[in-house]
Amino acid sequence: MKAIVLSRYGRPEDLGLQDLPRPEPRADQVRIRVGAASVNDWDWALVRGKPFYIRLLCGLLRPRVRIPGVDVAGRVDAVGADVRGLSVGDEVYGDLSDSGFGAFAEYVCAPETALALKPRNLSFVEAAAIPHAGLLALQALRDLGRLRAGHRLLINGAGGGVGTLGVQIARATGVTVISGVDGAHKSELMRAAGFERTIDFRQADFTRLDESWDVVLDPKTDRPPSAYLRALKPGGHYVTVGGSTGRLLQLFLSAGLLRRLTGKSLRLLALQPNRDLNDLTALIESGKLRPFIDGPYRPEHAIEAMRRFGAGEHLGKIVIDFGR
Repeated sequence: MKAIVLSRYGRPEDLGLQDLPRPEPRADQVRIRVGAASVNDWDWALVRGKPFYIRLLCGLLRPRVRIPGVDVAGRVDAVGADVRGLSVGDEVYGDLSDSGFGAFAEYVCAPETALALKPRNLSFVEAAAIPHAGLLALQALRDLGRLRAGHRLLINGAGGGVGTLGVQIARATGVTVISGVDGAHKSELMRAAGFERTIDFRQADFTRLDESWDVVLDPKTDRPPSAYLRALKPGGHYVTVGGSTGRLLQLFLSAGLLRRLTGKSLRLLALQPNRDLNDLTALIESGKLRPFIDGPYRPEHAIEAMRRFGAGEHLGKIVIDFGR
């Protein structure tokens, strides 16, 4: 099979397309003929070997996980002896962040618990853009942000996967006053996704504007906790799903005290991969949620796709198409 393989930590150029043996599923796994996979922060971290914790998880000096790829969509072509919920021919999608990565290949094996049946109205390319970013947005807004109709919402990094899916999840909840922060070149995409207002982060710092929000969703935490408190209304919720390791640690350690002092909540989401995939499927099949695709790219252009992601130039989700 063809696979996008990481030879060492460092740069996108350390990825290469190689021929590898087709994997065989264990008893609790299925093998997927990959239709498409998408690029996520986990993949970018694996390629660079940064932050340092990625090396603790995936190999200290050299990558033990050699094939990146968290999000996958494809067709089951083999099942292990203990698999009961899926069958050969089923079209599935899921998040492999807890299952060893590996979606950047023509075939990957994964436990059936990491997968759900693909929404009927999405192609493999579209479905691959959903699981990781969609569940980050859903669990952050619903479970930690406690978002409800009538709230004012701001999403930072709004032109990526979490932002373009999060705004649609919010609108399905009945929220209409939604601001998005990102580069000006993403403003058209952000409006198409459903943002009422766009803010160019190069022109304005949302934490210093003379306004505040009930909920702030942020995949790019890079400021001290005091800055995010300024952006919240009384009783408001700031929820981060990623960012600088130092700032995330600072937020985690100070959140309890700051909540007692201010009544405002600063929360770090611990994602539950695949737990709510069926909820996303319901939104998709009802027409309330659709992905915005950057690409798709062919496997031989994986270096270009990864460079684009690392530079923050992507519009929505970068997808790699393994379809024949």
